[in-house]
Amino acid sequence: MPRAIATNTAVDLDDLLDFVRPRHRMLLITERADGSPQASPVTGGVDDAGRLVISSYPDRAKTRNARARPTVSVVVVSDEWDGPWVQVTGACEVLDATDGEGALDAFVEYFRTIAGEHSDWDEYRRAMLDQGKSLLRITPTSWGPVATGGFPARLA
Repeated sequence: MPRAIATNTAVDLDDLLDFVRPRHRMLLITERADGSPQASPVTGGVDDAGRLVISSYPDRAKTRNARARPTVSVVVVSDEWDGPWVQVTGACEVLDATDGEGALDAFVEYFRTIAGEHSDWDEYRRAMLDQGKSLLRITPTSWGPVATGGFPARLA
């Protein structure tokens, strides 16, 4: 059986977003007050402005950390464990559902990026308010290559 060779493919922003859009499994990495990393497995998407979007709650560590230290990283993985992945770093903005109609519109866009249309958008908006949700929007500022695991080419 031939060995899989590790790859690293440099991409521009458009290609990065094209890679991320169909992938919703992510690992969000924020910085704790003591400077140590805090990692959270999350579901996310890409909004129309090219930001990675992740839903959370205001009292969760990831949200508190992102408010205090808005530079975060996101590792986007494929559904297949050994599929391609990429790490994205960016500036995180936190919106709360209680911030008004603009925030609720952002939640609608988040849902659409992951699951398509909802059967009742008014109900969805109420649920975001009732649950007191927060939305993390990450504007990519840097990213690594799209990578795959495997052996170095010299060992294949």
